[in-house]
Amino acid sequence: MSAHSTEATTIPTPPARPAAERGASWFGQPRGLVILFLTEMWEKFSFYGMRTLQIYYMIKQLQFSQADASLIYGLYAGGVYLTPIFGGYAADRWLGRRRAIIAGGLLMALGHFTLASESLFFPALVLIALGNGLFLPNLPSQVGDLYAADDPRRGGAYNIYYVGVNLGALLAPLVCGTLGELYGWHVGFGAAGIGMCLGLAIYILGGKHLPADRPRAAQAQPARPAEAVPSAPQGRGAFLPLLLVALTVIVFRSAYEQSGNTLAVWVDGGVDLQVFGFAVPVTWVQALNPLFVFLFTPLVVGLWRRAAGRGREPAPLTKMAIGAAGVGLSYLLLALVAGSSGGQPVHGLWLLLFFMLYTLGELYILPVGLGLFARLAPVGMGATVIAAWFLASFGGNLLSGVVGRGYAWLGAGGFFLALAGIAGCAAAALLALRPLLKGGGAPR
Repeated sequence: MSAHSTEATTIPTPPARPAAERGASWFGQPRGLVILFLTEMWEKFSFYGMRTLQIYYMIKQLQFSQADASLIYGLYAGGVYLTPIFGGYAADRWLGRRRAIIAGGLLMALGHFTLASESLFFPALVLIALGNGLFLPNLPSQVGDLYAADDPRRGGAYNIYYVGVNLGALLAPLVCGTLGELYGWHVGFGAAGIGMCLGLAIYILGGKHLPADRPRAAQAQPARPAEAVPSAPQGRGAFLPLLLVALTVIVFRSAYEQSGNTLAVWVDGGVDLQVFGFAVPVTWVQALNPLFVFLFTPLVVGLWRRAAGRGREPAPLTKMAIGAAGVGLSYLLLALVAGSSGGQPVHGLWLLLFFMLYTLGELYILPVGLGLFARLAPVGMGATVIAAWFLASFGGNLLSGVVGRGYAWLGAGGFFLALAGIAGCAAAALLALRPLLKGGGAPR
């Protein structure tokens, strides 16, 4: 994101320094990357810590029905992907990235602490969603500015940054979930708020290692020459296929996003979480997905690299279709297990196998889709196309809340079978769209 700063700001913005002068202190990367990594880690700890408890809190404490709780969960999850579109615009035009990040972090922390009052549940969700809108698009945009344009470390920096995302998501259910289950919901929510405050403190204290906001004049970037992406479709011919992909991703996400929603409801009573006599807290289940992201990402990337070396790497839409099918297969597994359980809790190993398949599918579709949108954005429409990806996330989360309302009357087995069908339809649609984006990646 491009942003500007003003001399009237009350938050001092550190002067810009060349990347080479910012030093290196962590795996040969600039110190600023450490600051951004830790800030993002604690923000995600805060964000996912609250979401780990949210569905259980609504049903058990606020006494919402499962259908209403699932719908509210989907509305909130959709909102946090809608507000970044406006937050990025506000940072570009008025606030600047640094002030937007600090304001967003303060709003999120306030929202988490506001959850201490049951009567302020909905205002608290609004505060968190608004804060996330200011925070989410602006922090990662600073990563690239730590490096010169030709710095070979630049590409790997985003991989390191993504580790921070998943580390926070891994720690959140283990800490906030445990505190919430043992000592009360508000203790868990409070821990999430403290995590956000820690992230903000790290960001402010480490500001001298971060790049300054770009001046307003930097918004006027020269148009990308058509030769830069010779194989990518241009103009409206590229935008329409990407729009169709985005609509397919909305359908896919309506099934994918059930992991913290209806799946969490089923796990609470439908899975035996006893391991060697130890009762695993139900909120810890939400740590399995980020854990497998850690374990499987190097394997998946290595597989693609070897395939590329042989000239057989699948095209992006083929990868995405495989991912959607993998998520569908994971839900089909649950449908068979839940449907044959006779109402008795199923063994926890089935849940472990589910998350293995589910995470592999995720790695094939969601990161690949974001990269596809960034790479094939028509000339002069880069921000619009990335916004469309955020809108797909918004629409998918919103639709997931509507879909989740069917859990109660379909039953676990029937509902998971329906989710498998939704993901399978998305996979088929992605395969059908391949001819429209033949120039969008690898040859197969």
